[in-house]
Amino acid sequence: MRAIVVFIDQVDVPGKLHPTSHQLLTLARAAGEPVAVVAGPVSPELAADLGAYGVTRVLHSEQPELADYLVAPKADLVAQAAAAVSAAAVLVDNGPQGKEIAARVGVALNAGVITDAVAVDSDAGTLVVHKSVLAGSYTVAARASSAVVVISVKSHSVEAALAAEATAPAVESVEVAFAPSSLGARVVQRTPRAASGRPELEDARIVVAGGRGVDGDFGPVEELADVLGAAVGASRAATDAGWIAHNAQVGQTGKKVAPQLYISVGISGAIQQKAGMQTSKVIVAVNKDSESPIFEIADFGIVGDLFKVLPQAVEEIKRRRA
Repeated sequence: MRAIVVFIDQVDVPGKLHPTSHQLLTLARAAGEPVAVVAGPVSPELAADLGAYGVTRVLHSEQPELADYLVAPKADLVAQAAAAVSAAAVLVDNGPQGKEIAARVGVALNAGVITDAVAVDSDAGTLVVHKSVLAGSYTVAARASSAVVVISVKSHSVEAALAAEATAPAVESVEVAFAPSSLGARVVQRTPRAASGRPELEDARIVVAGGRGVDGDFGPVEELADVLGAAVGASRAATDAGWIAHNAQVGQTGKKVAPQLYISVGISGAIQQKAGMQTSKVIVAVNKDSESPIFEIADFGIVGDLFKVLPQAVEEIKRRRA
């Protein structure tokens, strides 16, 4: 069975497997034999978690370069591990780090790179990657003509599922030969981001996003997000106005999300914003302008004042949970 490498970052995200990793491993298991490549330590708990998703082999490195420099050393690890197991494909997440790793691994392996993937299947033994294009307006099927393909997968495109039978993976330590160019930029300081208690935007199953219509007041948006256990997002207009941090921006020039539920509040729904969220499973729009483009793609729409609608929704959710 062909090896499908999945990159697992335990340097920047130590501890248990991230939900995105569960999704990548589920996809890898459907396409071949998942092989986990881990940057950082592999604890017994992590090995058991990997085994629960069908991983039979784990290659990892704890070399200090993986933590002391930027992304390039991790790409070296992935490329060399993929070559060692004769991988047919390499799967990474679709975030900024994942895409950079994908590009660097593609160069190192002379491999085709396919980004924004939402599914992978097999046709006569060849991997076929389904990817979102034209700001999410279409999904196309793509194949790589190279021997190995590097794929970055959108979060929540795949439902994570445990393997039918858990395995006890063999854990192997590997020594990476880092390219001199990979060690050109050292990390000299890390400042932890203040914890909000909310899930990360790109990984959240529910997102509540506010736009120009909130008029600087994200209080109702954050209150609804908190009762739903959701992440808070925003349009570019809201972040440019300084109402919320730029890392909350969803859109063509911001983050791409694909949650199970996306609640758009006071956002007109211009194409730049749609590009970041229209692959969401269910879209609910709240806007006082019934002609807003967001209603064209919304599954459910509420025409009304968000400052009246959202508090009512919060109270109803709390009442039903009481």
